[in-house]
Amino acid sequence: MFLKNLIAGCIFVVLLGGTAASDAVPPGFVEGHLKIISPTPVELADGNTPTVTAETYSEYPLIILNREEKKEITRVTADRNGNYRVLLPPGDYVLDVEGRARKHVRARPQPFTAVSNQTVRVDMNIDTDHWRARSTQSFRPD
Repeated sequence: MFLKNLIAGCIFVVLLGGTAASDAVPPGFVEGHLKIISPTPVELADGNTPTVTAETYSEYPLIILNREEKKEITRVTADRNGNYRVLLPPGDYVLDVEGRARKHVRARPQPFTAVSNQTVRVDMNIDTDHWRARSTQSFRPD
């Protein structure tokens, strides 16, 4: 009798655990492309214009904040082609560039909603025209 109750209890626990696992809401994805633009391209001493590389993308990590509290949920670095993909629980978020103000980068935070079992596309364009962003000092001739 004890063995029969033990087996029935184990089956109940397994079924209860399976039900709880099936009640979990599947995550969604956010993916997109990070485009780094500079209106005034820099020309190197050798006459070449620099290209955007994986190292360049790593200088501008993206952060995902929850929309309500503006709390950081995760961060992601675009791959060598500027693409990224992140798994997120369903909810309302904002995609932004880490340290945007400190790095003098102009970018518009992008609100989006992650939906279970779906992929939402959010592209981010950033302007890295450092000279124009930093030229806030006035010039005084001698």
